[in-house]
Amino acid sequence: MRKIRDMKKSAGRPAPAGRTSLPAIEVLIDRIDENGMGYAMHRGKDVQVAGVLAGERAVVEIEHEGRQKIAARLVKLLQKSDQRTSARPCTRSEQCLGCPLITLDYPQQLTFKQEKVRTALRAYPALQQVAIPPVWEAPAPLGYRTNAKLVIGKHRGRVQIGLYRRRSHDIVDIGDCPLHHPLINRIVKVVREEIARQSVYVYNPERGSGLLRYLVVRVSPSRNEAMVTFVTSERNFREVTHLAKWLTRKVPEVVSVQQNVNASAGNVLIGRETLKMLGQPALLDQVGDLKLRISPTSFFQVNHDQAQRIYALVRRWAALRAGESALDLYCGIGGIALNLARDAGRVIGIEVVEEAVRNAADNARLNGLRNCTFRAGDAAELIDNLALEIPPGAVATVNPPRKGCEPAVLEALAALQPRTLIYVSCDPQTLARDLDLLAARGYRTAEVQPVDMFPQTPHVECVARLVPADPQTGE
Repeated sequence: MRKIRDMKKSAGRPAPAGRTSLPAIEVLIDRIDENGMGYAMHRGKDVQVAGVLAGERAVVEIEHEGRQKIAARLVKLLQKSDQRTSARPCTRSEQCLGCPLITLDYPQQLTFKQEKVRTALRAYPALQQVAIPPVWEAPAPLGYRTNAKLVIGKHRGRVQIGLYRRRSHDIVDIGDCPLHHPLINRIVKVVREEIARQSVYVYNPERGSGLLRYLVVRVSPSRNEAMVTFVTSERNFREVTHLAKWLTRKVPEVVSVQQNVNASAGNVLIGRETLKMLGQPALLDQVGDLKLRISPTSFFQVNHDQAQRIYALVRRWAALRAGESALDLYCGIGGIALNLARDAGRVIGIEVVEEAVRNAADNARLNGLRNCTFRAGDAAELIDNLALEIPPGAVATVNPPRKGCEPAVLEALAALQPRTLIYVSCDPQTLARDLDLLAARGYRTAEVQPVDMFPQTPHVECVARLVPADPQTGE
């Protein structure tokens, strides 16, 4: 029997004013789950706590107790795991929860992610023989994020910029986030200071009033330049322009300032209307030899080093020859499609976000690639019309959002009979589900390469190569 006991009085910092002290208990952490959260048992219930590792003994404070689960926060470590890193790159990780693996040694993070991918694929009989090689480690496990989407708020008169605390609208002010590119941290610091100095009205979600809601920062590492987008509850020129001018004066690396209007009452971050306030309309970036223009609301990978490696891998696996065609679904601003266009006779990219499609077409011109066509629309609706344009034996790539592909998309994709199908995924579970669906439609998963796109977090990117299965053996 492991020793787990209620503590007679709560340890650690005192409870906030107006809140009674919550009970503290001593627990032994059994495991960490796929999201990097630690689990223990207490009186027959799962105790979930962040910032701990398997085998560690800790004092935790109960925050919420349900019928089957207890949510708790770490108060004190009594016994540390030998897999815990000796460095302490972040003092806010236990509150922020944006990087729950930051206390785990980096080689162990890679092992954790490899096993996560293996477990996801082993759940399907058709995928049990697929080998999972070691995860490609990131050249820079810290300071790699080139894109930040942060909440702006106030607490007791002080401006806060950061992330929501778990299960609340309380904001964890992130300060100098170790995952962010240094230029992002500089911008956040100046924006925080200027909001306070200029007394800009910050949005209050409980009251539904105020102006500034979110801060979105994109950085081009190759040029050391940034684009800043202020998300506001309504159109505003005077305050936002004044804020933008002071920001560009203090941080001249900011070459573009935008205002996005989001009047919704929910937690949707980006609204439909974006207005250029100062500087350039988009951010010029570069990944490898590829030049890219990125608009304020278009998606792009947060880790440039690993994105470049993925593009190179997709291009190598595609092995396109002159005159061959390629299809890129969920193409975004064209990163994968443009790399394929260097070898292919023709590439068609499909993306639902119209602004991203305009970016992709602009990027093709920027790189002198005239064999690309980009279309805006839902992949499930457009792919059925491609049978006459994409001949059998072409190459197809997909890079869907975390939810994966719709079954209709996979069915239509298999019907095109590509000789190679490459699937780029940010979620091993939806990847495994879709690979299994493709197996039922005649495509065998030949290999999978996990890539650590998001060090210090439980997320892992994967690239899978599929080929037509032998109709006799299925292999």
